[in-house]
Amino acid sequence: MKLKPIITIILLLSFFYPSFGQITDAEKTLKTQSADTTKGWKKGAVIGLNLSQTSLTNWAAGGQSSKAVTGLFSVFANYKKGKNAWDNSLDIGYGILKQDGAIYNKKTDDKIDLLSKYGREAFKNFYYAALLNFKTQMDVGYNYPTDSTRTKISNRFAPAYIIGALGIDYKPNAYLSIFAAPLTGKITIINDQSLADVGAFGVEKGKKSKSEFGGYIRMIYSRKDFKKEFMKNISFTTKIDLFSNYLKDPQNIVINWETLIALKINKYISVNFNTQLIYDDKIKIVNDKNEAKPRVQFKELLGVGFSYKF
Repeated sequence: MKLKPIITIILLLSFFYPSFGQITDAEKTLKTQSADTTKGWKKGAVIGLNLSQTSLTNWAAGGQSSKAVTGLFSVFANYKKGKNAWDNSLDIGYGILKQDGAIYNKKTDDKIDLLSKYGREAFKNFYYAALLNFKTQMDVGYNYPTDSTRTKISNRFAPAYIIGALGIDYKPNAYLSIFAAPLTGKITIINDQSLADVGAFGVEKGKKSKSEFGGYIRMIYSRKDFKKEFMKNISFTTKIDLFSNYLKDPQNIVINWETLIALKINKYISVNFNTQLIYDDKIKIVNDKNEAKPRVQFKELLGVGFSYKF
């Protein structure tokens, strides 16, 4: 795929920015919402910054001094009036780790996640719905075989994913949403020729994009109004995305599962525990023995830091 169509798609998506919303489901628990009952909009945003430091001097048990910072910016705008419901979100996250003695700084988080979902009520708790989702990253990603060597394994818009889906959204209450789309198109973009030449992220060698057609399920549970005393300051969100390609190996389900547990200490300080699990049989991971095959990818982030909502 050439770069011009990609830029066109991004510009079309960014058109919705003034009303963007629903902060990625994994982080929307951190938001306050200001409802405008006349216009039907709920809007909000959050900026978060987590810092950590380890300093060791003559430490007999061993270890390495380090500094790390992780930043988050999320904005959402949800519209609900009559039979119409429109949810929008933009989430940007980036993190970096600096270890004393290491030649390179290492990336710990990097994401851009843009989502828009429109639904019109069909009957009680069920909505006809259309979803558009764009995901990518901002910076080059590396693998580090040793402290002094590194190998590029990802880049800006490499990969990038675009999903367009039509289906039914089931919302039995304010906490749960199950979106099932039997008609789903997915495009994987590798906007880096060196990565395209090795067939990174399941794209055919030498090509910069791959199109798939299949079925898609997105399940979300989010709650922050627990009644029990020991749960009152806790927010919990979990979401899972499942995709099956009808055209090739439909039995191989692509899984993306994220969970966030947030504990609010006071107005500005929070503790967040975030996990993400990914499995895609088309992505080959190389282990220490130089064996490449599909593997479960898992990321865990634990942070204590500053957060501000507006």
